[in-house]
Amino acid sequence: MILASASPRRKELLSLITADFRVVISGTDETCAVKDPRSLVRLLAERKAYSVAEKYPGETVIGADTVVEADGEVFGKPKDEADARRMLGRLSGCTHFVHTGVCVVRGEKHLAKTFTTKVRFRKLADGEIDLYLKQEDVTDKAGAYAIQGPAAKFVEGIDGCFFNVVGLPVSGLYGMLQELEG
Repeated sequence: MILASASPRRKELLSLITADFRVVISGTDETCAVKDPRSLVRLLAERKAYSVAEKYPGETVIGADTVVEADGEVFGKPKDEADARRMLGRLSGCTHFVHTGVCVVRGEKHLAKTFTTKVRFRKLADGEIDLYLKQEDVTDKAGAYAIQGPAAKFVEGIDGCFFNVVGLPVSGLYGMLQELEG
């Protein structure tokens, strides 16, 4: 099995399903004109999985992509600290959605799905955001936060899969792998 992702969090989460995998970074161009965030992450997950599957025919390849959405605005990874501050300010005091697209390719078989989790942030003071950005490197995190890290204190609640917010819906992926077996 191959994980087509550079994310250390996805690697850790996939190890909850199996230890028998390796990582091959896809290097896929993630620019895309698709505006719907659920379709966007699914398409990018498919691109990642297929780009690696072409090089490793017959292997099971998993691609994934995650974005955060608030009131129709999509947040990927921040460009810099100012962008991260803007994102966190925008998420402050509101409910947002975390969408992860997952694609599994094995030979001629493939499955692609999008998983969504609703997250509620409490209202954040500017000083809290500044302190958080000093504590956490957010440049590789959609929406500029990691729910499993210091940003946990911002989360009032979630509806859906916690691991989806981290970057890989473990139960959903496990179900997809079982479905491909059948």
